Amino acid sequence: MSLRSLTIGLVVWFAVGSPADAAGDAGVHLDVYKSPTCGCCTKWMDHLAEEGLTSTGHHPRDLNELRRTLGVPIRYGSCHTAVSSEGFLFEGHVPARYITQFLDNPPEDALGLTVPAMPVGSPGMEYQNRFMAYDVLLLKKDGSVTVYASVETYEQQFD
Repeated sequence: MSLRSLTIGLVVWFAVGSPADAAGDAGVHLDVYKSPTCGCCTKWMDHLAEEGLTSTGHHPRDLNELRRTLGVPIRYGSCHTAVSSEGFLFEGHVPARYITQFLDNPPEDALGLTVPAMPVGSPGMEYQNRFMAYDVLLLKKDGSVTVYASVETYEQQFD
């Protein structure tokens, strides 16, 4: 790179900000791997959009194989797996507020967050105004988990 190119690049950087800023700061984007027929996964993606996150759906042939490849223990699986641009995983119906909180300050040795199974009342799993308390678990690279957040009420899932 020439000195002239570097100088022009720095001038543009300070004038308009980083490339993300210049593009309108798209914020958090997740690639969501799910079945093409799963309605609750689509509702969860709608929840992400309502909370200001973007997502793109993908339909792998074998979601369990994808999870194994990514390091998600089968007992912590759910119906979809989302991957951030930084490579963090969000398994199942994790509320957007916890995804954002996690990405703002990722814990050391973290693989991501999971909400195993499909708790009634979690984002995308709304049913007849019912709610079942659940934990959002922190998945660590060594396969262990700890509780990241305990969700006791429906309202607690939102900012």
